[in-house]
Amino acid sequence: MKRKIHPQDYRPVLFIDNSDGTEFVIPSTVVTKETGKSKSDKKNYPVFRVEISSATHPFYTGEAKVLDIAGRVERFKQRQAKANPTSHKATKG
Repeated sequence: MKRKIHPQDYRPVLFIDNSDGTEFVIPSTVVTKETGKSKSDKKNYPVFRVEISSATHPFYTGEAKVLDIAGRVERFKQRQAKANPTSHKATKG
């Protein structure tokens, strides 16, 4: 086994779920510039924001939920509109 390949600089980090604001304080090596207070223990931690976590993921919650974080549906509809003109001309055959 290789030695000294695992990080040693773990520290508590506040992970905030952007979907519903759920907070988790977990040891991590992630580098962040943002800091904030935890609602549970009122201590300051480095903050890392996530789009989805176990608190909001449909697999863990059992609820179906539409997630359109990056506007994928709108981009798809725009591409479809460009590819399929609205007025179709009938061809004689």
